[in-house]
Amino acid sequence: MKKILIIGASGFIGNALYKELNSYFDTYGTYCTDNTFFEKNQKFFQYDMQLEDISILLDNLKPTIIITALRGNFNSQLDAHHRVIQWIQKHKCRLIFISSANVFDSFSNYPSYEYDKTFSDSVFGRFKIKIENALMRLPTNKYVIARVPMIYGAATPRLQEIKNLYNLKVPIEVFPNVIINITSILKLTQQLHYIINRNKKGIFHLGSTDLIYHMDLIKEICDTLELDDPILKQVYDSNNDRYLAVLPKDNKLPKNLQITTQEVINSVIAK
Repeated sequence: MKKILIIGASGFIGNALYKELNSYFDTYGTYCTDNTFFEKNQKFFQYDMQLEDISILLDNLKPTIIITALRGNFNSQLDAHHRVIQWIQKHKCRLIFISSANVFDSFSNYPSYEYDKTFSDSVFGRFKIKIENALMRLPTNKYVIARVPMIYGAATPRLQEIKNLYNLKVPIEVFPNVIINITSILKLTQQLHYIINRNKKGIFHLGSTDLIYHMDLIKEICDTLELDDPILKQVYDSNNDRYLAVLPKDNKLPKNLQITTQEVINSVIAK
């Protein structure tokens, strides 16, 4: 059985992945801040990337797959990833790195595909690119780079933010000329489960198969949630339409693991 370690398993994506994978694989996770729930779970280990060397845990646990879903200080994250990369070079193990559509946020005229050149204007995007570049120096069978767009769904932070702003009667920022694709947390965890199960490798774009304007997306989500007359603040960062979308071309998943924008919008209602 595959032994999986999720570094950052107490975060939103990491915890959703732990719940998806735990019944099928020998799955472990890390958490940072004191938490009684995680402390009682013997499959969770406390790890502070700013103070500790992840190599010690890796030597003791000997995972065959490491998933990194870390948040926090970028320099500490870079150091942690470099230590993980050094470890997997010496062991029979591979790394699944949760990356972002923001590695392409300098490009504006078209959607981005798996093997397009990355280029970012944002600090966040450039940070993700640094880790991607380090991984791509490894043999392809040693890594998966999973580029993820904005995540929506009934219990997601982005949806909670929309609800909170609406309830406070605070404007919700929308970008009328930004064209994006999106995903749901449920579909994302299923896709990563498939990638693990089938021993896939390389770069994957895990977003919806179609695109939508950001403003139209927020309007449709508000309609679905029956939020009447939301206050929308239109933000223009360009005079022209701009794409921030990651579409698959070389590494397409089976149809049952693909998702449309409408399916993501429908998922904002808890069932």
